[in-house]
Amino acid sequence: MSEHHYGMRMRQSLAQFERAFLVQQQEEERRRAELETELAARSRARFRARQQQRSSKRFYLLALSLVATAVVVTAAMLGTLYILLV
Repeated sequence: MSEHHYGMRMRQSLAQFERAFLVQQQEEERRRAELETELAARSRARFRARQQQRSSKRFYLLALSLVATAVVVTAAMLGTLYILLV
């Protein structure tokens, strides 16, 4: 094999290697950006879920407070009425 032919093949192999490396780098960059987008979406979803859960707890606490207040006020009124009528 001539030295010229060997050098040509080596340059060609090096060029192919560089192209493959660049393609791989671009693919990794695309994948990294994709993972970053997915991570941000999951983070927002977890935040919304926690916010929804807190809102639900506050609503149930409010409803329970209203019912408890109504029960206490009704009991106090009936007790007072009983005392006044007896």
